Amino acid sequence: MSARHDAKATKFRRQPVARHGALTSPHPLRQVFTILAAFVAVVLVSTVAIGGFYVWDAARSLDENGVTIGDDAPLPPHIGEIEGGVNMLIVGTDSCEGQDLKLFPRCAHDDGGERNDVTMLVHISDAPRRVTVVSFPRDMIVPIPACEQPDGSSSSPMSAQMINTSYSYGGLSCSVATVEELTGVDIQFAGAIRWTGVINMSDAIGGVDVCLSDDIKDSHTGLDLAAGEHTLVGAEALQFLRIRHGIGDGSDLGRISNQQQFMSSLVRKLQSGEVLSNYPALLNLANTALRQVNEKQLILSESLTNPQRMVQIAMAVADVPYKDIVFVQYPTVYAPGGARVLPVTSAADVLFTALAENKPIRITGAASGGNGVEVVGEAGDPNATPDPTGTATPGATETPPAGEDGTVDLPGEITGQSANEVTCTVAQR
Repeated sequence: MSARHDAKATKFRRQPVARHGALTSPHPLRQVFTILAAFVAVVLVSTVAIGGFYVWDAARSLDENGVTIGDDAPLPPHIGEIEGGVNMLIVGTDSCEGQDLKLFPRCAHDDGGERNDVTMLVHISDAPRRVTVVSFPRDMIVPIPACEQPDGSSSSPMSAQMINTSYSYGGLSCSVATVEELTGVDIQFAGAIRWTGVINMSDAIGGVDVCLSDDIKDSHTGLDLAAGEHTLVGAEALQFLRIRHGIGDGSDLGRISNQQQFMSSLVRKLQSGEVLSNYPALLNLANTALRQVNEKQLILSESLTNPQRMVQIAMAVADVPYKDIVFVQYPTVYAPGGARVLPVTSAADVLFTALAENKPIRITGAASGGNGVEVVGEAGDPNATPDPTGTATPGATETPPAGEDGTVDLPGEITGQSANEVTCTVAQR
């Protein structure tokens, strides 16, 4: 870790539950674990731990209405939220293992490699709780430390590689180590999801609403959508998450903002009555999640296979307002030639210092680093504090002047959006 992070790391780091442990697949020994597994899947698809609390609520309901067949030990009456902050790395990989060749014909000629083409750090702050999701561009050039290989040997450290190659050098633990070295953040939890896992989980959730300002057609992913609002499920949802050609400036930076639109919409859906009060849908989500784990489409760190820990994390973020769920892109500039991007550590330090000091943050830059989306409105927030005067505009949130509540205005190089902002995808101009 670089010297500039040493001072802030003391505050930002939390004791790991299992640092870089071997990955295991949990076994369906108890029905409650099946339900709790859905929380992890929701986290991996949405990149924020919002849905987990409601999965726990469904599990509790099952317990209360269960049929006693022996001296089964009851669940504890209350499990408190996790203490301190949480740092979780979530990656989406391009593995061909277990994929449908009709959807992914290139997998017929796969070389067996696997890269983390989507890399996101989820930070859940200590009280007051806030959620910040930092996306790392796949083409960003970073150092990659020595990583343990499956055969027990170690890869050589490298000073300048694309961040999406970290998974290929040592799996999930290597991606964790790479992000830790770049940011100075101690990551306690991690998970990886593959293409089929995303497809199946989006089906189980019931689709996600997205908005397009223009017609979008991309021959690379096969996505063909007219301008307007769409509810995406299955393979079409995956296409939307993967698309970069035909939107914004055609870069991975535009794709990141597209993914942030999807995640913001998913957060809002998970907190809506459509999901929260629909226990059959939650049970379907739970069973789908467990199936993805067993079929190796969902890979978890050992620290995430503990049901009680999952519930503790979920309860910590159950009531976080939309405005305090923020999606940002790690700041970058284009390298000479324009094919790769380089980290802007001076701007990133402002972000990670604010997170370490548990200060609210405000985006001052654009919604997209690659012109991939535009802000078109604001969503009503069921978790927002009611206005006692009753005079506030429905859906509006009060924004105090900079500094009055300790809010840190992020440098303009940091782009993104909060979950209360409604954005639409913009076609490539």
